[in-house]
Amino acid sequence: MATAANSATAAGAAKDAPPAPTKSLSGIVKQVLSGDTVVIRATKGAPPPEKQITFSHVLAPKLARRPGAGGDETKDEPWAWESREFLRKKLIGVEVTFTFDKPANSNREYGFVWIGKDKETGENVVESIVREGLVSVRREGRPTAEQQTLIELEDQARAAGRGKWSSNASAADKVRNIKWSHENPAHLVDIYGGNPVKAIIEHVRDGSTVRAFLLPDFHYITLMISGIRCPGVKLDADGKPDLSVKVPFADEARYYVETRLLQRDVEIRLESVNNSNFIGTILYPKGNIAESLLREGLAKCVDWSMAVMKTGTDKLRAAERFAKEKRLRQWQDYQAKTPAFNSKEKDFSGTVVEVFNGDAINVRLSNGQVKKVFFSSIRPPRDQRAVVGTDGEEIVKAPPRGKNYRPLYEIPHMFDAREFLRKKLINKNVQCTLDYISPPRENFPEKYCYTVSIGGQNVAEAMVAKGLATCVRYRQDDDQRSSAYDQLIAAEQQAIKGLKGLHAKKDNATLRVNDLTVDHSRIKIQYLPSWQRALRTEAIVEFVASGSRLRIFVQRDSCLVTFLLAGISCPRSSRPALNGVPAQEGEPFGDEALTFTRERVLQRDVSVHIDTTDKAGSSVIGWLWTDSGANLSVALVEEGLAEVHFSAEKSEYYRQLKSAEDRAKAAKKNIWTNYVEEVPKEKTVTEEEKEDKVVADRKVNYENVIVTEITETLTFFAQSVESGSKLESLMSKLHADFQSNPPIAGSYTPKRGDLVAAQFTLDNQWYRAKVERVQGSNATVLYIDYGNKETLPTNRLAALPPAFSSEKPYATEYALALVALPTDNEDKEEALRAFSEDVLNHKVQLNVELKVTGSPHLATLRDPTTKVDFGKQLVAEGLVLAEKRGERKLKELVDQYKAAQEAARVAHLAIWKYGDITQDDAPEFR
Repeated sequence: MATAANSATAAGAAKDAPPAPTKSLSGIVKQVLSGDTVVIRATKGAPPPEKQITFSHVLAPKLARRPGAGGDETKDEPWAWESREFLRKKLIGVEVTFTFDKPANSNREYGFVWIGKDKETGENVVESIVREGLVSVRREGRPTAEQQTLIELEDQARAAGRGKWSSNASAADKVRNIKWSHENPAHLVDIYGGNPVKAIIEHVRDGSTVRAFLLPDFHYITLMISGIRCPGVKLDADGKPDLSVKVPFADEARYYVETRLLQRDVEIRLESVNNSNFIGTILYPKGNIAESLLREGLAKCVDWSMAVMKTGTDKLRAAERFAKEKRLRQWQDYQAKTPAFNSKEKDFSGTVVEVFNGDAINVRLSNGQVKKVFFSSIRPPRDQRAVVGTDGEEIVKAPPRGKNYRPLYEIPHMFDAREFLRKKLINKNVQCTLDYISPPRENFPEKYCYTVSIGGQNVAEAMVAKGLATCVRYRQDDDQRSSAYDQLIAAEQQAIKGLKGLHAKKDNATLRVNDLTVDHSRIKIQYLPSWQRALRTEAIVEFVASGSRLRIFVQRDSCLVTFLLAGISCPRSSRPALNGVPAQEGEPFGDEALTFTRERVLQRDVSVHIDTTDKAGSSVIGWLWTDSGANLSVALVEEGLAEVHFSAEKSEYYRQLKSAEDRAKAAKKNIWTNYVEEVPKEKTVTEEEKEDKVVADRKVNYENVIVTEITETLTFFAQSVESGSKLESLMSKLHADFQSNPPIAGSYTPKRGDLVAAQFTLDNQWYRAKVERVQGSNATVLYIDYGNKETLPTNRLAALPPAFSSEKPYATEYALALVALPTDNEDKEEALRAFSEDVLNHKVQLNVELKVTGSPHLATLRDPTTKVDFGKQLVAEGLVLAEKRGERKLKELVDQYKAAQEAARVAHLAIWKYGDITQDDAPEFR
């Protein structure tokens, strides 16, 4: 009875077991679904037909199932991944021979697979995986010859402890911990930091979207390939794939990717996220799959995702361009829209001479021609009142402003953008490559748009990266764009992420400018006094109207003012017709003077000293020094483009102007072309005049100085005004040197007489100094460029770098000539206070009256405007004594001082209020 039952059971099991395969075919293994199931495709067709084959007589451990994929989430059975991987590495993309049959009442086809075209000589894959101990052999029923062979191989694997039969391996170690979803996809991107990650492509949804495992942590991701989009399946009204609609090239693109990536070992570089999907680049043995798809015409470049790519965008564009030129697949009807350019238009280099409001520059070519160059594919900051569409175009333009509207200052960040370009490009050589010509529209002519680079850097990209410009958005089929468009988009994304410039969250305030070219009333009252007191004022030349008339922007005071060059008369330049006013013809050499001034100062940083205003009070008059330190008034005169004005005779620059004019006359330059020199008449000098000249040999040569320090003995230190810019430059370099290379405290041991660097207590900056005395851990130093002294700890001293030790001190010590301090301490303090109020930190005129060996030279000081002698004034006010001197050349000056002292004594002023203090010197009081 039991035997009969067993026989019946065996017969039933034999009935359900897979029959012996009968049909034999060949194909390519497309996919391994598990350790016992593969998908094989035919060798012909695009895409070719496929067949799923389950191995006969064996059962593999089941792989994990992700949630939502036809059921609940499951985990791997032990050794499921190892069995799948064994087949994947052996079979994917390999040509095989297979036999199969379909049992009755079954949806599966079972069979055997051999590697190669001949199953007699090829490796039997089913036997190989059994031999490795990665599957179980079905043992029910009466075994066939094939099944018996598999049973014997399994027994051998068990005996050898291979695979799942190993006693050394833990079953739990052979189960993957799969991360099917990610709460924060961007965090995963940050973890990998743009580095390539090993991965296996598990599914190809369409040509540009795949699913993959990131190894070794088994992150399961959906990946959209960066920079491209392939044709995909159309979606119905419910958002589900509509397979009834055939999209051209969609199947071909998917097949192209499947044959190269599906279940292949690849590297993925995660670059960004889009909702829950990742965006990244897939690298396979032959390169970037995106580049291959583009080159075959199976994909198109997508601007928004190219922006997240770190590298390779240029290669993608080149691949797409190749497909367009060959009219492959999606580009079969493509017609190029980009016009042909001649070589002179396309590429050239030149010097930038002017910057417009953030989107264009003027470039002077080697032949002297000036060409206007617009930056490709970027927009400068614009009026915030305009309504802008999603593509960046203005839907509604901003309403018109008043006639005094200045967009450079009033549009937020426009001035910043212009300044960035001005400082980076003015007077610099740039390379320009033509990208496209924008056609004329509305009232604007056509624009030649270029990629402009300096030192290998794309200027437009640098602007966008700082948030000072935005990128123009184009239709996908529009080729009229920058050759570096992808880099521009990437730079813009970084600027947005960093909240830079235009992308900052805070409100963008306009630059408040006091336009003194329109409102003249505040020039004299509010600004002129401080400008007159300043030694030099930094400014930017915004406009040049003629050789000697400019508009400057004083950034410190945020003022725009008309500036006239002092000391010269310049010919008037011609003026074009404007706003109904007819054109005006210029004077001879007026246009040349205008060009000369424009080339040297337009949009340059300059220094000015403002003396006064014109009669109307609408313009200021002063001196201007170019960025190279040249006095522009002198330069114009030297070039014969201006003549010396009589008002210059009272100026400290008169001698320079007159010498320059004499040289221009001698060379017959420009306005002096027809100049004929007058022959001066000889003057007879009498013997009497000669004698007078010998007697009156006091030399008067006043120099403009700034008094920087006054000592207790009535000596003072003074700096030459002319050397002011050199001192500022020296101090800037010294401060920068110590800031970048700070000394180690206490590493320097000072000695008396050393020239050192000392850190001044009030501002903690480093200055040149001389050590006068060392007492323990303190040292007394003299700041040689200013004259003040200070006692400070020796750890605030450092060795002076050799580059700063060669220049002579900028402050020179003098003694006030012909005067002496009173002996009473209170009187002495009062005299020093008055002297300080008169001259300390003021611009005065100094004349050396007597050079004294080994001591400070004796000098007089006078007011440059009133010509008042400060020493004589102190004597006249009864604050100091007139000194008795016997030098013959000083006799007249000494007499004047004596007369002033006598007047003060008689009036009982200050030290004379109680009578004649010099009487104490009589012999009876000694």
